[in-house]
Amino acid sequence: MPQVRVIGDDGSQVGVLPVREALAMAQAKNLDLVEVSPTARPPVCRIMDFGKYKYEQSRKARKAKKKQHVTHLKEIKMRPKIEEHDYEFKMDHARQFLNARDKVKFTIMFRGREMAHQDIGHRLIAKIVGELADIATVEIPARSEGRTLTMVVMSKPPKTGVRVDGKDPGAAAE
Repeated sequence: MPQVRVIGDDGSQVGVLPVREALAMAQAKNLDLVEVSPTARPPVCRIMDFGKYKYEQSRKARKAKKKQHVTHLKEIKMRPKIEEHDYEFKMDHARQFLNARDKVKFTIMFRGREMAHQDIGHRLIAKIVGELADIATVEIPARSEGRTLTMVVMSKPPKTGVRVDGKDPGAAAE
């Protein structure tokens, strides 16, 4: 006769019992016998309200999903002869996207005779990389595709120097 390790509805160990006896015990309390660890020898079952258990599991799953962040690819388009103010404005946007943990694709578009001066575009890309070096790393290096020069950067992973209690490890002890 198959046997299972039974855990009571209050969390206490009941012991190893035959399956029929464990089911009868659960039915006497108007609860369900739920297999919690099928790979253990003998399998572990718990006396609990299965509907409540499923509800708790779905709540945990929703909470975990809420904390997830989906990374988007944001695109910033520029021209090689971009004015300084426009450049600063677009870099501010890039920083906002990177701080929101999104990837940023920089696209530099060439028109007409600008194609003969692609070095201006490469210098602009180098300037962007230098300015964002503190918060981003280059994921896809600059490459020329027809009349455009593209590069993708992603934000650096957050620093792991934060303690569990939320205090800064570098702060003076109080």
